[in-house]
Amino acid sequence: MKKNDNSSKLTPLAALDKLKQYCAYQERCHADVRNKLFEYGINTEDQGPIIAYLIEENYLNEERFTTMFAGGHFRIKKWGKIKIVQALKQKQISEYLIKLSLKEINEDDYLLTLHKLAETKWPTIKAATVLHRRQKCRLYLMQKGYEPQLINDIVNNLK
Repeated sequence: MKKNDNSSKLTPLAALDKLKQYCAYQERCHADVRNKLFEYGINTEDQGPIIAYLIEENYLNEERFTTMFAGGHFRIKKWGKIKIVQALKQKQISEYLIKLSLKEINEDDYLLTLHKLAETKWPTIKAATVLHRRQKCRLYLMQKGYEPQLINDIVNNLK
């Protein structure tokens, strides 16, 4: 089904069946489900009851989503907290749930991951001076979403 094909709208019941599978496959946030409902051609009046049903039946749980999202993006993609927060805000997650999900990231693991990223990147950087090399390493780690103060502490100790 094409995204902009209005001639083949789904009924609310058919959309609900598809959304059950969509949510069962992996954790989703409310914004993802709302976007899918728009793709399926479901009007805003019918979206509320569908989302409420998915929440009641535990197909949709934003707290669970944010915890899985933050943990997964940290462990698998090695994202820092800044990048995780930005991504969750784009998904319209509340500040409270964002803070809750970041607490799930172990601080020792976080610092260890940052240190390993810096040590892995350092030998691959081609620069004329150590200052340029450090700057390139800082930019790489900032792009991954780590905090500038933590980055400086680690990069300044690289040799």
